[in-house]
Amino acid sequence: MNIKKSLQSIDASGSNFYFNDVDVIPENINAVLINEVVPKDPENDFYGKQDGEYLSAAVRLFQNAGIEANTSEELLNLGIYITNAVKKPKSHTFLERSMIEESLPFLEKELALFPNVQVVMLMGDVAKKAMNMIAKRTTKRNVIPAVSTYKLRHSEIYYKNIRLMPSYIMTGKNILIEKSKFQMACEDISNMINMINRDPVFHLHQQ
Repeated sequence: MNIKKSLQSIDASGSNFYFNDVDVIPENINAVLINEVVPKDPENDFYGKQDGEYLSAAVRLFQNAGIEANTSEELLNLGIYITNAVKKPKSHTFLERSMIEESLPFLEKELALFPNVQVVMLMGDVAKKAMNMIAKRTTKRNVIPAVSTYKLRHSEIYYKNIRLMPSYIMTGKNILIEKSKFQMACEDISNMINMINRDPVFHLHQQ
C-alpha cells in the first residue's frame, strides 16, 4: 500500500499537503512515531533522500537507542513507521492551531491504516496536541495530560488500546543541541522497541 495514494483519497486536490510517498505493508507496522511538521523540501523528509535532514536525525536517535538501522526501509522492516502531524511546511517559527487542525483528517486516516499498531510515540508538543484533538472527537476529553513531557515519559497512557508515549521532537537543530532531551528521546525509543519486541505479532512479522 502506498501511503501517499491512500491519503490523497481524502483530498485528491492535494492543497499543498505533503504525504509520505512510500510503500508499506500495513499489518507489519507495530509502532508509529509522529513528528511535528513536514519540511519545506520533501526530499528532506523521512522517506526522501538517504542523507535528508529528517531521516538523518531519526537514524541517529535510533542508533543511540541501540538499533542498528541506517535507512527508512530498515526501520519499516522493524515494524516502525514515522510521519508528521502537520502535512504542510510551516511559514513561521511557530505553528498555528489551524495548521494542526487542517492536517488532522489525514493524520487520523494515516494512523487507522495500521491495524497492528501497539505504540504511538508523540515526538514533541505538536504531536501531543494533534493526538488530543483526535481523542477529543470520540472521548470528548484530552488523552494526554497538560503537564510537561518530562513528567509524562513513563506514564501508561492509552488510546483505543494503543500505548501513547510522549517524547521530544526528533528533528531540527535543537534536538542535537539539547543533549538531555536527545538522550531522553533515545531512551524513549529504546523503551518503545522493548514494548513491540514483547508483542508476539512483532515476532511473527520478523519470521
